[in-house]
Amino acid sequence: MAELLNLLFYPLSNGIMTVLTGMSLLYWVFMFFSGDGFDTDAEFHMGDVSDGDVNTEGEGEVSFGSKVLEFINIGKMPLMVIVTLFKFIGWILTLLSSIFLGLANWGVKSVLILLPVFAITFVIMHYVTKPLVKMYKNLGYNGEESIDFLGRTGTLKSTIENNKIGILEVTIQKDVFRLNVKSQSGNRIEYGAEVMIIKAVENNIYEVQPNITLHNIN
Repeated sequence: MAELLNLLFYPLSNGIMTVLTGMSLLYWVFMFFSGDGFDTDAEFHMGDVSDGDVNTEGEGEVSFGSKVLEFINIGKMPLMVIVTLFKFIGWILTLLSSIFLGLANWGVKSVLILLPVFAITFVIMHYVTKPLVKMYKNLGYNGEESIDFLGRTGTLKSTIENNKIGILEVTIQKDVFRLNVKSQSGNRIEYGAEVMIIKAVENNIYEVQPNITLHNIN
């Protein structure tokens, strides 16, 4: 038992991943005993980002960040399932690396192993999540498609004008969604402005206009 505990928490890299994985385990235990079973809704949702976050410097160009998220199927299955799998696979790889590479002799520098571990985990996640995406699809999971965003307001996280696409953050019952949006009129709308979603257009992009309130009427 002492050897097992030593492996789980020493060197530092093992300890970090053990704690992170343990936090996810506690989350699922709490969800189970709170009566929600294995409800996998997370507090942060990617909204329509699974179909392509957009580079605000171009016009509808899919960004590198969007490709990264899509690679591990974020948006096609519950986020907490993906986060938990990432931690678990990374934890196993970290433990194995500490055994075969003798990381105990590295001291604090052992945390550097987490960089290649995370990179390898990321690649593995692409293949591990594929069958899970099919499973969730068969179970009727449709991401955030059931949520009606029309008429809702949010905060722009990038400046938009003409046909340039930007990112909008919308909070619904403490859940945060990031949506691809563009200006309905084509007029410039600055970063940080409060806007209202007016219309859904092609490729999961929404048209927005400034939200007029008593506080911002000129």
